[in-house]
Amino acid sequence: MPTWDSLLTFIVASVVLIAIPGPSVMFAVGRSLALGKKFGVLTVLGNAMGTFVWIVLVAVGLGAVIASSEIAYQVIRLGGAAYLIYLGVMTIVQRHAKAPDLGGSLQSQTVGKTLREAFIVGVSNPKTAVFFLAVLPQFVNYSAGNLWFQMLVLGLIFEVLGIMGDMIYALAAGYARDWLAKNPRRLTVIITTGGAIIIALGLFLALFEGR
Repeated sequence: MPTWDSLLTFIVASVVLIAIPGPSVMFAVGRSLALGKKFGVLTVLGNAMGTFVWIVLVAVGLGAVIASSEIAYQVIRLGGAAYLIYLGVMTIVQRHAKAPDLGGSLQSQTVGKTLREAFIVGVSNPKTAVFFLAVLPQFVNYSAGNLWFQMLVLGLIFEVLGIMGDMIYALAAGYARDWLAKNPRRLTVIITTGGAIIIALGLFLALFEGR
């Protein structure tokens, strides 16, 4: 296991990094505005499950292989960005199906579908692998052995802290949505805003988030 000093340093560094809103926060906020608190929370959980796949791949050594392949990296990155844009467009297209129901959700939206969509977004972000490859090895205790297990533990710690941080933003956006949406017309505007945020995130990741 990592030393206690390394573990504490890692936790502090993780909290600082997580406090800075990133793509996962923007995605969760957009979904909360469009679908409400429940689906915002599910988005955070689904995205975390996708991120966990990268943690496992990095821990066992496969993450480095994928991250070092320019073709694989770009295919996954652009595919994830395109999927975000698709989700944002569909949110806007379906906005009228939700507007009459303040407390509910899009008629076609389910728990399983939300988790699946968020998982795909999380697992299609190869920059996650690059991040963990750069950070996790700095905190492992090489003399203790079981490096893959140490990196897995560190990744899980970061994952839990990340879920907690993203949940705050998702819930805040959901409560703001409930407070602002006092009539169907205003709710439609809020849903459209949520979809636009997701589209903007997809475009940003596609155009400006290379290596």
